[in-house]
Amino acid sequence: MKHCILCRKQIPDKPIFKLENAPASAQNIPDKEGRRKDKGMELRLYQCSHCGLVQFDCEPVSYYRDVIRAGGFSTTMTELRRRQYKHLIETYCLEGRHFLEVGCGRGEFLGVLKEFPVKIYGMEHQQKLAEEARKAGLLVWQEFPDTPDQVFGRFSKLEADLPKSFDVFLSFNFLEHQPEPDVMLRAIWNNLSEDGMGLVTVPALEYILEQGSYYELLRDHIAYYSFGTLKNLMERNGFTVLEEQIINRDTIEAVVKKNPGWKEGTEEFSEKMISTDSLTEGYRVTNQEMEELLDRLEKKGKSLAVWGASHQGFTLAATTRLGAAARYMIDSAPFKQGRYAPASHLPITAPEHFFEEPVDAVLIAAPGYSDEIAGTIRERFGGQVEILTLRTKHIEKL
Repeated sequence: MKHCILCRKQIPDKPIFKLENAPASAQNIPDKEGRRKDKGMELRLYQCSHCGLVQFDCEPVSYYRDVIRAGGFSTTMTELRRRQYKHLIETYCLEGRHFLEVGCGRGEFLGVLKEFPVKIYGMEHQQKLAEEARKAGLLVWQEFPDTPDQVFGRFSKLEADLPKSFDVFLSFNFLEHQPEPDVMLRAIWNNLSEDGMGLVTVPALEYILEQGSYYELLRDHIAYYSFGTLKNLMERNGFTVLEEQIINRDTIEAVVKKNPGWKEGTEEFSEKMISTDSLTEGYRVTNQEMEELLDRLEKKGKSLAVWGASHQGFTLAATTRLGAAARYMIDSAPFKQGRYAPASHLPITAPEHFFEEPVDAVLIAAPGYSDEIAGTIRERFGGQVEILTLRTKHIEKL
């Protein structure tokens, strides 16, 4: 793609950062046979010189309409959603209103919303996920906002149970996957009541740059929003940002309100050009510290596993010596177990595999869940296991 997905202007010819041998996907995880065809790719990061949005130039992954959550039921994320819902409903007096999650997966976060006095709905593109949500007793139908003028739920079997408009929309780490975020937001705008609101989260570009966490980059996230570019995107598509903050260390949260008098215009926005020196330095430091860690363990005859078949874990395994040195990668999500990390082909196992093949150290590659996972390791594997994590460009011991 050679045009900016926010302002539609042409993006520059020269990338601001390149990452070699990056995983081509965070969700199409190869099985034993698929390893033969799977390989890494070069990711090229650009910044639009007109509006400032940071984005990749590649095509989106084939499943960008689907919401696949491995950590949806974690204690960390459940508590975070509970706090967000409580604040939103109490602050803006939203009791009894109609809430719609756009891209709800299996309904993991809608299940938490059932604790509150609101009416709950969800739409999900992948049929299997929508069916699982319905089996859990949620009003979820299969759909994706493909056009600005579509009426949500019109062709679903649940149409008779749906309101004419929704009062609040929820979008959790979904916008960054979208090659046409304006289409999605305008469709949502058209399906909201006049005083409609929204709660939106996206990975924070500021966090990635501040920490030099190059391993946060992945093809699935086709755009990287800052506070400024997220606000620009919202205002260009009929929403006013009421609140914005960083949550869970690495995520931007925005509370928005529909602007009922909005009309598409020719707004011009600009965001300052960023420096990617921190990413280059982060790549250097992380690789250096990884080499030092692996050399230390090797000299002592100790073994290592990775916990987290996450995009961070996949990228670290593919772009450092970790993928060749670790014994295996642990993950609690059953649909990932028995497969292999993209690009590095490190085998992914269930936590129970530790008892078949014990290791001396575990490196946690899931920054937002490090403390929760560390607690699980201590409880299940014992206090003799050395626990390490990457939450910045540095490896730290927990």
